[in-house]
Amino acid sequence: MAPIITLTAATLLARLAGLLGADALDDWQMCLRIGLAAMFALTGAVHFAPKFRDDMVRMVPPRLPAPAALVALTGVLELAGAAGLLVPATAPAAAACLALLLAAMFPANYSAAKRGVPLAGKPATPLGIRTAEQVLFIALCVLAAL
Repeated sequence: MAPIITLTAATLLARLAGLLGADALDDWQMCLRIGLAAMFALTGAVHFAPKFRDDMVRMVPPRLPAPAALVALTGVLELAGAAGLLVPATAPAAAACLALLLAAMFPANYSAAKRGVPLAGKPATPLGIRTAEQVLFIALCVLAAL
């Protein structure tokens, strides 16, 4: 739930700043990119937080090699994508790459839901909810890429 809250709050705060006169934030797409950047900065950072990392490693489907390395790689990619969203010249490519990354990471979320892998001591998000979140995040990345 924290990613959705972060995304929504950052997007709305950016839009409010635009309405209050911040010229760089006068369009919805830039505000969406800021919201996505905040979300991916949060989700990327937790790949390295001890409280989350061990559970994220367990989320990786057992058939995939080097789960710890995959968790680190996806964390770095999320952080790089977050930064890329904030640079107008790279924002469309960053958003498209993040949409692809979300699709590539979905098997880990599916596996975690099916196996009941907790995250930071909280139960795994049910598969239906996780799937809906993933579809929403991918759709927003596509909108941010346009």
